[in-house]
Amino acid sequence: MKRSLPPSDLTRSHPDFDRLTALSKEITARAGGPFELERTFPQMLRDCIDAVIMTTKTGRRSYEELEKTEKTYIGTRVEIELRALLRLRKGRLDTEILGQDVDIKNTMGSNWMIPTEAVDQPCILVAADEARALCYLGLIVARPAYLTVGKNKDAKRSISAGGFRHILWLLKEQPYPANFWRNVAPEAVDNIFAGHSGNARMAELFRQLQGRSIPRDVIEAVARQKDFTRRIRKDNGRGTRDILEREGLVLMEGRADEQLIRAFNLPDCGPSSFISFRPSTVADLTLARQAGFDALPNLTQS
Repeated sequence: MKRSLPPSDLTRSHPDFDRLTALSKEITARAGGPFELERTFPQMLRDCIDAVIMTTKTGRRSYEELEKTEKTYIGTRVEIELRALLRLRKGRLDTEILGQDVDIKNTMGSNWMIPTEAVDQPCILVAADEARALCYLGLIVARPAYLTVGKNKDAKRSISAGGFRHILWLLKEQPYPANFWRNVAPEAVDNIFAGHSGNARMAELFRQLQGRSIPRDVIEAVARQKDFTRRIRKDNGRGTRDILEREGLVLMEGRADEQLIRAFNLPDCGPSSFISFRPSTVADLTLARQAGFDALPNLTQS
């Protein structure tokens, strides 16, 4: 998305104010309120994009690595997921809200392409800025005066520079979860997914990414196992935690090991996330053993 967006002109005197305000209130209510919209919408976008990147199957780590057709499909997936999130039905365009046909447009770039059938109709504008991990949700009535004169080969027009002032923003520059793998070195990704079993891949994940909070969905994707939570904990010497402990690594869960994580001065770790750490001092080793990691080798053996 553009780094600098103009302020919105959607005041009470604007001809689209009442129409867009009513749509905005309905969308927000369907999401469960403004705070729930801020929580669920960004995560929905993250899930839509990651489902197409498919790091665990393809080794790709970013949107830029997708094929052109895959990038296009993200827009379709966002449309479907947004309707599901807001419990909206399909309309003559993409959906129907308050008896009005509404188009849903998504972009991973800096603008949206408006088809001829959506001109003069309200549009939901969705945007994800992967580089800055920011997302946007807005509304506009796609009047010809707000669109560029030029058209692409499909007769679609984009929103003009002045047209951006006619967007009513529900979310603007809203942080959303960055792609977990985007800042992981390619060599580390290769090593993690080279494992032939869920345990092997999970163990390598925590060897490669020590001191980093790793969320449950990432671990599940790496493990490719329904029962990964049993495997990641102690499992009669066979679990991921057992394997790493014998190597001198402590594997902790955000909720159960919260105090120990803080004692090691590690980053915040969510209640369903995990983090690994290698004790390097006698004090850290003592803390870990007191917390139940009694299979850790002595520092001279690690």
